[in-house]
Amino acid sequence: MAALIGLLVGVGPAGGAQAVPASGMATRKPVQTPAEALYQDAATYAGRYGVTADQAVLRLRALQASAATTDAIRQTFRERLVGVSIDHAPALRIIVLLTGTTPVTGTSIAIDGLVVPIIFRVGAVTTGDDVIRAMLQRGPELNALLPQNRGMGLDARTGELVILIGALDEARPNLGAVRGQAEGLTGVKVRFDPAERPLADMALAGGARIVGVHPGDARRYACTTGFAVSDGVQNGIVTAAHCPDVLTYQDPEGGTIPLQFVGQWGARTQDVQVHVAPGGQRPLFYADRRQGALRMLAGARSRLSTRAGEWVCHYGESSGYSCAEVELTQFAPPGSLCGGACAPTWITVRTSDCKSGDSGGPVFLGDVAFGITKGGSGKRGTRCNFYFYMSTDFLPAGWRLLR
Repeated sequence: MAALIGLLVGVGPAGGAQAVPASGMATRKPVQTPAEALYQDAATYAGRYGVTADQAVLRLRALQASAATTDAIRQTFRERLVGVSIDHAPALRIIVLLTGTTPVTGTSIAIDGLVVPIIFRVGAVTTGDDVIRAMLQRGPELNALLPQNRGMGLDARTGELVILIGALDEARPNLGAVRGQAEGLTGVKVRFDPAERPLADMALAGGARIVGVHPGDARRYACTTGFAVSDGVQNGIVTAAHCPDVLTYQDPEGGTIPLQFVGQWGARTQDVQVHVAPGGQRPLFYADRRQGALRMLAGARSRLSTRAGEWVCHYGESSGYSCAEVELTQFAPPGSLCGGACAPTWITVRTSDCKSGDSGGPVFLGDVAFGITKGGSGKRGTRCNFYFYMSTDFLPAGWRLLR
């Protein structure tokens, strides 16, 4: 059984906006237009859901535009809200799950002629806040019930507290009784979902574009860079805090750039460190370094605006470029992966396209940032069952995305 692996593979050209001087080599590559960026991500969506490329582009544009509408719905129904999710098949629609029995009339949004229904479902017993509160208040007791669990989170589609378990726990004859104990402790509905492999930070691995030596040994390790950031005085690049502190950026066009370590933040809600380099940076990131897909960052999606079923893409130096659906929007990784207990603020993406070495890499859609990769379920050198990321909401105080 492998432990949750921190996708610590990623620092280097692997991941996103590269830390390069203003006159650096990365700028020689053509930058995708916003339309080209979205079309690339839509191609993966089209293959997944059996629609045309043009239909996929239209759907993703509609989902981007719908975030403001669902944010308003969250505010309107905040006392009854369980969660907001997206269904992609048989047709695109947005689902809002509420407590209580008072019905709410559905509505819709229209984007470029595409009408996306918004359907309200009622009857849930507990709100999303109730589930989050249960994780925060009863997390240690839940971990004691299932010491080998792979983390827990809110299922926005059902309102359940989902606890991820491995094969040994799944085979326990008293698992039903354990679920009853968990529900008694928390006062919310609990579901156990199998997680084939344990969770961990994506383990350190060699071969990426940002390399460094770990203080504990003489080996070289690598990670993936995330996005360019600024504190108003200097510009830098972020990656995962569990990557080495002393790093060298390896430019895709050749040559290396030593990076200066600024600081790292790795407790509860964060796994991020900042490095700066001589010269300046532009708000560029590689959506797919291997294909030279360079993008200009235009914006960011907040954690609370991210919905279950959201289509997001990521790049990691080990696994490459891929896209998949968000699964849990309020996830607490297990054990002490966050310098102690993790807060339920992380977001999971269900996919096998993640691997050790992806740590720190960018999570995005088109030219919009969602987060940077922290960890996943899998062994070093193997692919995973899902990865989880830190929202860019949790960048260090004083630092912001460079756009």
